[in-house]
Amino acid sequence: MSKIRDVFARKKAFVGYLVAGDGGIKYATEMALAMIEGGVDILEIGIPFSDPIADGPVIQKGMQRALTHSITKEDVLHMVSEIKKQSDTPIILFSYFNPIRKGFQDFLLKAKQAGVDGFLIVDLPPEESEEIKKSIQDASLDMIFVVAPSTTALRQEKIAQESSGFIYYACQKGTTGVKDKLPTDLEDKVSMIKKITDKPIGIGFGIKSKEMAKIVLEIADGFIVGSLFVDAMEKKLVKAAMTSLTKSLDPR
Repeated sequence: MSKIRDVFARKKAFVGYLVAGDGGIKYATEMALAMIEGGVDILEIGIPFSDPIADGPVIQKGMQRALTHSITKEDVLHMVSEIKKQSDTPIILFSYFNPIRKGFQDFLLKAKQAGVDGFLIVDLPPEESEEIKKSIQDASLDMIFVVAPSTTALRQEKIAQESSGFIYYACQKGTTGVKDKLPTDLEDKVSMIKKITDKPIGIGFGIKSKEMAKIVLEIADGFIVGSLFVDAMEKKLVKAAMTSLTKSLDPR
């Protein structure tokens, strides 16, 4: 069993996202450790990219801030290794395909050595990812795919079959970003996925409060918070404040 799947086997999971190098590698590493201290069970680290089309304004700005620090793939892996020196929390690399496409096999080897536990390549669908997915899973790492509200039942089956670790359900239409409420059909949508797989389901896109997270955990196996943390990093929260923010979101 992978480290990611093991988390879901033991508990309802809290997944937290941040952009690598947002505010510089040292600051981003400090914030990642603060999130872990605050209760995050799985850390999702975004590789900076100039055209993050699936992300809303908050994460787009986080990507741009990281790029102003000239963050490279190697810097991202250095950040992972620094976190792993202090915590065995599973780490997922979130990326668009373009930043990691060139020299991927070498990057994958270095990622595993740094302590990466899985990949989520948001713009690489299962139908186009066979070679990449095989390489990742052959390295004993998880390959996580996203189900959207508009995903057909047939594609849900394909995604459920191909995913390892867990299935990411992006519960809102459009791009990432905090929302005022959860979709009214959330329970029905997740129920449809559960009918075709017993793999864990984590729900993200828009979760901004303990109350929303509590509702999600009554339906699924984990909740994912991203934009709220990235916004906090734009405000340059100190470590203690980030830990407190993280704790305030956890309903478990």
